[in-house]
Amino acid sequence: MKNSKSGKNSKLKKFLDQYRIAIIDEETFEERFYFRASRVTLVLTILLFSFFIASITYTLIAFSPIKELIPGYPTSRYRMKAISNSMRVDSIITNFEKQERYFNSIKKALSGEIEITQIQSQTIEDLRSKVRLNPKVSEEDAALRRLVSEEEKYNFNSSKSNNNLYIFYPPARGIISQNFNPQENHFAVDISLEENSPIYSVAEGTVIFSEWTAQTGYVVIIEHPSGFISVYKHNSSVSKNQGDNVESGEVVARAGDTGEFSAGFHLHFELWSKGYPLDPEKFIDFPM
Repeated sequence: MKNSKSGKNSKLKKFLDQYRIAIIDEETFEERFYFRASRVTLVLTILLFSFFIASITYTLIAFSPIKELIPGYPTSRYRMKAISNSMRVDSIITNFEKQERYFNSIKKALSGEIEITQIQSQTIEDLRSKVRLNPKVSEEDAALRRLVSEEEKYNFNSSKSNNNLYIFYPPARGIISQNFNPQENHFAVDISLEENSPIYSVAEGTVIFSEWTAQTGYVVIIEHPSGFISVYKHNSSVSKNQGDNVESGEVVARAGDTGEFSAGFHLHFELWSKGYPLDPEKFIDFPM
């Protein structure tokens, strides 16, 4: 029993014993440097150093463009294409539903349920509203609706006005250096800005993309409840992450000159609706 206990104590002592590690000059045998450590200390040091290297590696891969070099990882270009394709699919589905309603109306006209002149004189959207049943409205309800309509007419905090026009906040304050030009595949307006000028969300919505891209630098894409999508490119930094909710006029980025397609500090601003690009100057009064 004593031998077994002494054997265990000797093994434990070997792990806890201090060792002197010295660096000696090969020619003069002069001791240059030394330190003391036990086997336990050495093992712990190696583990901590390995954990530190692993943490640095993970941080570089997860929060920098280096991750796009990993085989099999989708690049920002492909993610942008996926978002664009999703917008186009939504537009195709909407058009398909409109055509389906139109054909159903033709069938009803041929069967005598509605007059053929109604189809000829109405658009598809008007036809859909005609098919719905219109319940009788009392005079009190009609008066209340007129009152609410008049109040909303002068309510500038509302996102939509009484004529269903969407009110947008200017994304930046600067001079427009390049206009919307679909013939040259420029589906945006470029606004010249000073470095780190604030970039604002044009309306309330949800951030669906906020990352670095090689061609357009830091990009923010916001989806708005009205079906509009706004895109902000070439930023020096972003202040919102994917999934964040933003308000109209809230700062989402800072102006920069990032990305291969940039030539000076500016904002490349795009506005989309149902998969189609829109001229932002027709919807936004850009301040100088």
